[in-house]
Amino acid sequence: MKLYTFSLAPNGQRVTAFLKEKNISIESQEINVREGEQFKEPFQSMNPFNCIPFLKLSDGSIISESVSICKYLEEELYPNPSLFGSTPKEKAYIDMWNRRLELDALSPLGYAARNKVAFFADRVLAGTRNDIKQSQDIVERGKQMADLLFNRINPHLEKNKFICGEKFSIADITGHSIFVTCERLKFEISDNFQNVLKWKSTLDKRECFKNE
Repeated sequence: MKLYTFSLAPNGQRVTAFLKEKNISIESQEINVREGEQFKEPFQSMNPFNCIPFLKLSDGSIISESVSICKYLEEELYPNPSLFGSTPKEKAYIDMWNRRLELDALSPLGYAARNKVAFFADRVLAGTRNDIKQSQDIVERGKQMADLLFNRINPHLEKNKFICGEKFSIADITGHSIFVTCERLKFEISDNFQNVLKWKSTLDKRECFKNE
């Protein structure tokens, strides 16, 4: 089993945080996505969607997408501590929150970054090199969607240490990626969202997120 990743990328950092939280050590190889190494062989054939990270299993199978990689590792090899939930109810609840965070903020902010940063001028869609133009409207929409999410979750976080309650989960790893992306985009989180900021502070202190 071998992990192919780019440790500076947000999704690579999500898997790294998961591995650190569960104290997992697996063989890994850095792929220089800045130079387009993921489009070259053997990586192109291994992962034609050209997104990082991806995991090659001992039978040659490839699993891509950061949460899918983490879920496989937990369910197949490293069940404890559980970050995806132990009961059907816990699993559904954590999956619900993780989906909300990804769809309502992390993904829009990712598109905002790709439409704001000059480096992404020919790669506004992950895993591509094309002539789709950057759009300032998408940058603004990303900020607006993140603010809407923060407004929705701020009351929820008043009585919850983590997004799913008192237990740290994969959804908190997604939440931390949202905060990191906001910082990279210089999007300030309003003081109106004090509970969101408290959650951010709690995550920032967690060992798995240090030295990213």
